[in-house]
Amino acid sequence: MKRRTFIRNTALSMGALAFPASSYARILGANDRVNIGLIGAKGMGWANTNSLLNIPGTELIGMCDVDKSVLAERKKNYAELRKNKVKTYKDYRKLLSKKDLDLVVIGTPDHWHCKMLCDAVDAGKHAYVEKPIANSIEECYIMKDAVRKSGKIVQVGQWQRSGTHYADALKVVRSGVLGNIRLVKCWAYQGWLRPMENKPDAPVPKGVDYDMWLGPAPKRPFNPNRFHFTFRWFWDYAGGLMTDWGVHELDIALYAMGADTPVSVMASGGKFAYPDDPSETPDTLQAVFEFKDFNLLWEHAVGIDLGPYGEREGIAFIGNNGTLMVNRDGYRVMAERAQEGYSGWGDSKMEAIEDYARPEDVSYLDLHTKNFVEAINKNDSNLLATNIWSGSSAAICAQMGNIAFKTGQKIYWDDEAKKFKDNKQANELISVKYHNGWKKPRV
Repeated sequence: MKRRTFIRNTALSMGALAFPASSYARILGANDRVNIGLIGAKGMGWANTNSLLNIPGTELIGMCDVDKSVLAERKKNYAELRKNKVKTYKDYRKLLSKKDLDLVVIGTPDHWHCKMLCDAVDAGKHAYVEKPIANSIEECYIMKDAVRKSGKIVQVGQWQRSGTHYADALKVVRSGVLGNIRLVKCWAYQGWLRPMENKPDAPVPKGVDYDMWLGPAPKRPFNPNRFHFTFRWFWDYAGGLMTDWGVHELDIALYAMGADTPVSVMASGGKFAYPDDPSETPDTLQAVFEFKDFNLLWEHAVGIDLGPYGEREGIAFIGNNGTLMVNRDGYRVMAERAQEGYSGWGDSKMEAIEDYARPEDVSYLDLHTKNFVEAINKNDSNLLATNIWSGSSAAICAQMGNIAFKTGQKIYWDDEAKKFKDNKQANELISVKYHNGWKKPRV
């Protein structure tokens, strides 16, 4: 459906949420080339790299993965795209030592992000790091310090920030037509997720360097449920749906509201859908984040799709005059009903705003990676759609939600001290211990 004239005419300063398509016409000069290295080639790591390779002048020169079968598959995939030979590694540090490497894509499990990103920028490489940026609050702050010190360009894989219809929706939110926004709802209902089968520990698959896969995580016997995609349901490596989907939705909410860290957080949930499967993270969760002028509600559920407003995922900005709901399919605005005999917010009679569907022929991931390369080419981190500071805000909030769940308490954040107020249990969960001889980065 067509955008309203209101959207086109609203004059707001949106920053670098999304670059206009025309700015991507020539990202690289005729003699420029960007050499890419990939760490973690199984899922989003490869998707991000594929997207980067759509940009003329980019070339993959090295790939690192702990699974030889994944590397073999990706070499075949790349041979269909380019003619140059790609060197493969199982130790990412050898890849980072390549002097002709310009940028690295980090697509590993969350527990590796902090160490790898810090090593990458320390080696003088730009980086595209998958979300969430880290598996602890402390690591988020370490990563911000490392990027600040290095001066390198780092994009976070929260690609919704490059979505054009998200940009238009945020113009509505910031225009004031919704009235005072007192509540923001974010959610992810994932009906496709089914219970994992209980599987015993097993021998490490042939060609897998399991010790390298574990890295700084606690030493445990190999179990197929903890490997590849389903690692995200175990606390050693990730934070479940709260950090997996949560950072996407929280990122849009925080950016729209101009918010960073909350005043307090409380959460409740558990394994209510699949209580007997081996996953550790909650399959059902509600978390309430209190900010100075509004509350933010996060909720997720697996095995069902019918979330708020009948949508599987989204963000709703609830104002006195109306509510805007936006998700990956588009956005719609619902006007608040006028209250007879009351001259408050219900009588604003806000102009109707038509629903808007996401353009089907535009890849927001492609816009996000192009934005990244343009920022590198111009050596300007201010151009980034999702810089490390935005990525850390969403990740820190998501980690706080998990900490509130684990403690079962309402926890209060001291932003100046970067810790929780008078809560030893919560403060112990701010950081993670590195194992197996790996050292936590120090900046």
